[in-house]
Amino acid sequence: MATWKRFEDIEAWQMAREFCKDVWRIINYDGLSKDFKLRDQINASSGSVMDNIAEGFERDGNKEFIYFLSISKGSIGESRSQLYRIADREYITEEEFQDLKSKAEKISGKIKNLMTYLGKSDLKGNKFK
Repeated sequence: MATWKRFEDIEAWQMAREFCKDVWRIINYDGLSKDFKLRDQINASSGSVMDNIAEGFERDGNKEFIYFLSISKGSIGESRSQLYRIADREYITEEEFQDLKSKAEKISGKIKNLMTYLGKSDLKGNKFK
């Protein structure tokens, strides 16, 4: 699609992967590792960001890609909300919270920009060639 040969080439996916790694690091902190529901929720939502970018890309159609990007954008918002709960419960420092929140906001912006680009593009995707 567009100028990418693989979903791994998409900057938003790369950033989401790094965010997922950061989340994995914090969910293994002692307190959060025992808050099973919250730990599992942020693990799932952060993974959903990168997974939906990949799934949408692999469907080879811009409309489907935009749809999955929308899900991905929702998941990064969910992750950001969960970060607030993690910070409020004092599982992470204020510095860690601000860093992760900033990364989540940048990913959300990248996804939005990608959705806008695809929506304006004349390309329909590989399945329509």
